[in-house]
Amino acid sequence: MKETITTPRAPKAVGPYAQAIRHGSTLYLSGQLAMNPETGLFERSSVAQQTRRCMENIKAVLEAAGASMENLLNCTVFLSSMDHFGAFNDVYASYFPHNPPARITVASAGIFDGLDVEIAAVAGLD
Repeated sequence: MKETITTPRAPKAVGPYAQAIRHGSTLYLSGQLAMNPETGLFERSSVAQQTRRCMENIKAVLEAAGASMENLLNCTVFLSSMDHFGAFNDVYASYFPHNPPARITVASAGIFDGLDVEIAAVAGLD
């Protein structure tokens, strides 16, 4: 059975999608942008800041589902340019001191509102 996961600690869905869907023991997280859920504003001063905000949003959704960053199986990362990879990767790596998830990282010409980072994820809940 499909269950919708929501939390006020991550940005609200602004379209026909959910923050996350649990199906069995798998949690599918929608792409997270660098929106601060408290202010509703994008944090865009740097790629590092955008990455940190995306990761904190992911962490909040995971926690709402009773999970943690340790449960992540895969992340799909979209960068506006691969020139941002170093700054992104430094922050991203800090969230996974041990056993990081699998990852796909691609350059995308169309991240929402001219942002530089978007991250979607899949987690296992067993």
